[in-house]
Amino acid sequence: MACRGREVRAWRKEHPHLVAILRAVTESTPRRDDPWLMRTYSGHSTAAASNELYRTNLAKGQTGLSIAFDLPTQTGYDPDHILASGEVGKVGVPVAHLGHMRILLNSIPPGKMNTSMTINATAAWMLALYVANAREQGVQSHELRGTTQNDIVKEYLSRGTYIFPPAPSKRLIVDMVAWCAQNAPKWNPMNVCSYHLQEAGATPVQEIAYSLATAVDILDAVRDSGQVDAAQFDQVFGSISFFVNAGIRFVEEVCKMRAFTELWDRIGRERYNVQDPKARRFRYGVQVNSLGLTEAQPENNVQRIVLEMLAVTLSKKARARSVQLPAWNEALGLPRPWDQQWSLRMQQVLAFESDLLEYEDIFDGSTVIEGRTSELRDAAWAELQEVLELGGAFNAVEDLKGRLVRSMAERTRRIESGDQVVVGVNSYTEHEESPLGGTNNILVVDHAVEAEMIKDVEAWRSARDQQQVDAALNRLRAAAESGENIMEPSIELAEAGGTTGEWSHVLREVFGEFRAPTGVNAAVGRRTHALAEVAEFVKGIAGGPPRFLVAKPGLDGHSNGAEQIAVAARDAGMEVVYSGIRLTPEQIVASARDEDPDVVGLSILSGSHMQLVPDVVKRLRAEGVDAPVIVGGIIPEEDREVLTSHGVAAVYTPKDFDIARIMREVADLAVTHRSQ
Repeated sequence: MACRGREVRAWRKEHPHLVAILRAVTESTPRRDDPWLMRTYSGHSTAAASNELYRTNLAKGQTGLSIAFDLPTQTGYDPDHILASGEVGKVGVPVAHLGHMRILLNSIPPGKMNTSMTINATAAWMLALYVANAREQGVQSHELRGTTQNDIVKEYLSRGTYIFPPAPSKRLIVDMVAWCAQNAPKWNPMNVCSYHLQEAGATPVQEIAYSLATAVDILDAVRDSGQVDAAQFDQVFGSISFFVNAGIRFVEEVCKMRAFTELWDRIGRERYNVQDPKARRFRYGVQVNSLGLTEAQPENNVQRIVLEMLAVTLSKKARARSVQLPAWNEALGLPRPWDQQWSLRMQQVLAFESDLLEYEDIFDGSTVIEGRTSELRDAAWAELQEVLELGGAFNAVEDLKGRLVRSMAERTRRIESGDQVVVGVNSYTEHEESPLGGTNNILVVDHAVEAEMIKDVEAWRSARDQQQVDAALNRLRAAAESGENIMEPSIELAEAGGTTGEWSHVLREVFGEFRAPTGVNAAVGRRTHALAEVAEFVKGIAGGPPRFLVAKPGLDGHSNGAEQIAVAARDAGMEVVYSGIRLTPEQIVASARDEDPDVVGLSILSGSHMQLVPDVVKRLRAEGVDAPVIVGGIIPEEDREVLTSHGVAAVYTPKDFDIARIMREVADLAVTHRSQ
């Protein structure tokens, strides 16, 4: 070794110019920034199956958890509730009690993991279960890091997993923010979610303005609640994070994020006098756009996902704190572990193979970026002031919903007319058969999971101390009625063995339930040439305009498709009956019996179509309703034949973008029905 050292020193003396070059290169190599948190949004079937998936993904390099809950959990029902039928474990993991949370997070240390929970109406309850599970392991709430989405406004406007009316919903969020400020300062109690606003058709300006309006509404309420000292308000402001959507319009999305960053800083300074610059940072996580993923030529989704990821990572000043990417096949159904691994590897290649993290903001000084950022910033600020003049986001839900439905109707029109190109859908449709296609290219949740979970929750209830549960439920009710902060009674109920359905049932009795506006009546007519031709055909139908019943069975709240179908049918001259989301089969049948429709349309995107659709059709026929039934949603090709065998007249999936064609087929079905 000593000999080798002498050789090196001799070489340095003989080649001083090379030594100088090497030293210069070494010293000029920039320090790499730390990468963002890398997540995959996942959960399905059972807590045990989801835990296995989480630990597998963490072993592959994922650095944060992002938990997807099933629809019964999101809307406050236990697996044995009638509305949970067909939905248990489909789009996420069912968590009905503390035992499920223990299994879900088995071998995942709560004091070390950064956990994101996509949960809204039942956010206080899921955080209570999370805290109770941590306490069992000796981890106190002050040590917990993570996020609860907890944005109910966007549920009213787009996603549909709300339970309570706006005022008590706001109160629950305020209670969580205040409790976390005192007890879990590292936890983000609210993750204002503009993601689903874009999925519902929001323009970049609307996306910025409506989500900032939601944050302002909550912060004003926290400030006025008296639960947080003025000295703590910088911390409270800094605890509010965002969850955004990155679409395919790459340059515009970069500018949107820079505008978001500037406006949030302005709100902190001007409205709340937040002095700490770190507290005013715009902290956001992102999932890139799922609306733009296509069923046709799904391999194109890979490049879409990569481009959309770049929009939220290239600009250092507006870079995402965490990123989760959908899988290439999510327009077809649930992704498999391999599909999620592919999306995780996209992040890792960008973060660790490229030189992105070695530089300051690469867009500084760009006149294009700065100009478009200014346009979006100023327009969004004006729209924000307009929403605040309407009384804030919570008071303006109906107005904002109508604006979003109109925006989505315009987007649909552009795609239908070809003004907005979607490769493989309305342009460049000639293609080779994809080796990624065929059967078994998505994850299918076994229907037996539902029966398993019903037995599980029944066994849980029978094994607990019911007196302790009843006492905790009474304490929760008293807190809800008195205005006391809801979090400690919720944690007490979690520790006593209460269930998701029991927690929600008590609060439903105290607060009542809410049905959000559909926004359909506010949508402007958008008759394209083809749709106008359908309208002319409809005028000539004997017996007057067809009556079209559009319904959403089950707990699926993604109503964009149903709303656009309802708007198009109305614009085509039909009489439309649409009552919104979350209907039981019995309610749909009762409506069909009373309204006497010519056609019944069912919309389901949660994967529960194989159970709910045959049930609805069977009940319709038993009541003497013989109108043809059509179905729309994310439905695998292999399920079409099964649905047809149960009496479904037609099946439509996202690749059926030609709404005029669909409307003509609905009208033809109505004519055939009347002639029988």
